[in-house]
Amino acid sequence: MHPDGMSVFLLGGGQLRGAFFHGTRFVSRMRAQHRLGLLETMVLGQASLCGALLIPTMKGRDRAVFRYDTQGPAAGFSVEANSEGYVRGFLLQDPIPLQKPLESWDLAPFFGPGLVSVIRFPEGVREPVTGSVEIKHRNIARDLTEYFLVSEQTETAFNTGIQFDHEGRLAGAGGLYLQVMPGADPELVEAASRAFAAAPSLGQWFAEGGDREDIIFGLFRGMEPAVVLERDIIFDCPCSRENFAQHLKNLGRDELQDMVSDGKDPVEIVCHNCSSVYQFTLGEISSFIEG
Repeated sequence: MHPDGMSVFLLGGGQLRGAFFHGTRFVSRMRAQHRLGLLETMVLGQASLCGALLIPTMKGRDRAVFRYDTQGPAAGFSVEANSEGYVRGFLLQDPIPLQKPLESWDLAPFFGPGLVSVIRFPEGVREPVTGSVEIKHRNIARDLTEYFLVSEQTETAFNTGIQFDHEGRLAGAGGLYLQVMPGADPELVEAASRAFAAAPSLGQWFAEGGDREDIIFGLFRGMEPAVVLERDIIFDCPCSRENFAQHLKNLGRDELQDMVSDGKDPVEIVCHNCSSVYQFTLGEISSFIEG
């Protein structure tokens, strides 16, 4: 299998820009860290692939949060990505309740009415920029596409795919993104849109050993495809025991005293973004109270 990585490319001399991400190990790491089942891996995996595809839209040291808040059984997710190539995220409901065994990978039954949001944190700007649209398609990639069209008024398309083997192991995962630049030739845009829609299942593509260049230069042949950047994208979280110790110190005295009175030793704190577990003894908690 080819290594993970993202290829950022241009079409028509820069009239369209895109990115193709091979994320099999990326999604595997996400699944392992959160200890997710098949359905949960499919939901957070597709969300995290979309989050990774937001990275080429960033500048400087920007970061963005992609949220899906729905009244359906899945409840939604929150995925954060930054311009340095790191992604983290979590499900709002884990495990996702099932009324009957899974019959397909159509996630629409698990999503109800709700909102798709992107919160951008541009470098050097004090207040985040937030945009939201209603969930329309109950499909993560298509709803993010709708968000860009309505909220950011940019013609953009997203496609993600995840493939499991017969034993439930992750076999392939990937995502494709394409965005139209101002002044692009309408005929080129139409041709690129048709090519994008004709893309094979991306999860299956990588599961069968396909590589990124074959898609970019094959799918978009005749449109002057040019890869301008290769980069690594990693599912990782900057949390640490030191950070959580500081959070504990910032809690009120009463909250810390409740932890000590509860008597559970050690106290376990779980990072919701990556499911890492940090332990603090009651002696340490007491020392935080004493300051």
